[in-house]
Amino acid sequence: MIPPGVPLRIVGDVHGDAKGLAAAAATDRFIVQLGDLVDDGPDTPGALRLMFDLIDAGRGMFLLGNHDFKLARALRGDGVQYGPGLAATLATLDPATASRALIEIMRAPAWIAAPQTLFVHGGFHPAMLTNAPPGFPPGRPDRLLARALYGQTTGRVTGAGKPERLLSWVDRIPAKTIVYCGHDRRSTDGRPLTLAGAMGGSAVFLDTGAGKGGHLSWIDVPALN
Repeated sequence: MIPPGVPLRIVGDVHGDAKGLAAAAATDRFIVQLGDLVDDGPDTPGALRLMFDLIDAGRGMFLLGNHDFKLARALRGDGVQYGPGLAATLATLDPATASRALIEIMRAPAWIAAPQTLFVHGGFHPAMLTNAPPGFPPGRPDRLLARALYGQTTGRVTGAGKPERLLSWVDRIPAKTIVYCGHDRRSTDGRPLTLAGAMGGSAVFLDTGAGKGGHLSWIDVPALN
């Protein structure tokens, strides 16, 4: 899905920040957006339409994020709990955008593995290096897809009411392998955060709060080998 020989721009969680995504897309590089295009920010429909334009032009793609996953389930008619972000998104989507969103989200990959590189929304598992991502499930995600969407969770919630997440998966990244991910806003200085793992691999967290009071971040990298 990523064209060979083309330098890349890796873009973090957008969350409805269409202006930020437009700035990121102003490049000759191929856009790899790490999921969570939707919810929370000022213009989810605009962000979706911009991504559709990138897909149609062969200039970009996005991974499946947990917010995208829930939106597609809602559009499909599944019984989901509507938080404020999802409710606002559904209220602003016109029929044509909603229809295209369902199609594109349901075929978005949950991860992409390349030599010494992996792109995923939530969190890494070694099986992602050898297993192709599954199709959009008819029900709940299996364990590997859940790791891709939600990261490594404990089943408990924090004092803020959010799922408690661990980062011990960073220590399972093989040597010289880089995992580019979103989902967790780990940065304290507004820039993408890189964490080194015990095996010599590393994870780059690109969520810097777009659509949630922060801003959109991206990293330019060379073409994949």
